[in-house]
Amino acid sequence: MAKSKAPTRGKRKGRPVNPTRRRYCRLCEDKVDEVDYKDVATLRRFVSDRGKIKTRRVSGACRRHQRQLAAAIKNAREMALLPYVASVASGDDKRGGRRRG
Repeated sequence: MAKSKAPTRGKRKGRPVNPTRRRYCRLCEDKVDEVDYKDVATLRRFVSDRGKIKTRRVSGACRRHQRQLAAAIKNAREMALLPYVASVASGDDKRGGRRRG
């Protein structure tokens, strides 16, 4: 008879044992107290190419600054400083499927 393997509990596969480097909040490093909606260059770093707000995990912002960023980005969108949705070229030609419409 072959021995069966003991079930592994709590082990996650695919994750590195030692994470390479902890990501720190860039705004905390720059000692930013309040995120300003008029600072569009800073806000663009935290918005994806499609115009979506990046998550904390992706952007590396702390909880406090992520909330301020989200409010500032929404305010900048309302003032038409940032787009709600970025224009993306459609990939209809590249799909190779049947064209509809």
